[in-house]
Amino acid sequence: MTSYRADQVGEQVREEIMSIIRRDLKDPRIGFVSITAVRMSPDLRQARVRVSVLGSADEQKASIRGLVSAKGLIRHELGRRLQNLKFSPDLRFELDPSIEYSVHISELLREVLPHQGGSPETRALPASGDRGDYPPDQEVSPETRALPASGDTGDVPPVKKEQAR
Repeated sequence: MTSYRADQVGEQVREEIMSIIRRDLKDPRIGFVSITAVRMSPDLRQARVRVSVLGSADEQKASIRGLVSAKGLIRHELGRRLQNLKFSPDLRFELDPSIEYSVHISELLREVLPHQGGSPETRALPASGDRGDYPPDQEVSPETRALPASGDTGDVPPVKKEQAR
């Protein structure tokens, strides 16, 4: 169980590391990298940085090696940017396969689920014969269908003028 302060500092460290990677690191080994989480130790001296890398296994290993070699620069920049910490945390980079796993699951779902044609709006509408309370000759847009019927305000009862005073 981590403390609230460790979680807050971890989030701040994550944002700063992403900023450092985007702006300051020029290592060609570091590809498309996302920092998914940072876990701080209770004394805030060590940080486990979970990194997700888009690419093959070789590109992932190369990106981790690039981050490990740039650890000193990242730690120095963190110490300069995070002045609310007494010590700059020691960084340990770990590969996080969660994004890759979620992409794999979505591909499997696309294969298993039947293909539904059309845009998301047309898939949300009822079948062509079912129009609800509207007369069959009246065209109804999705925006109109989402509006309450005239006089119907949902679950809120109407307020009488005597009650409003």
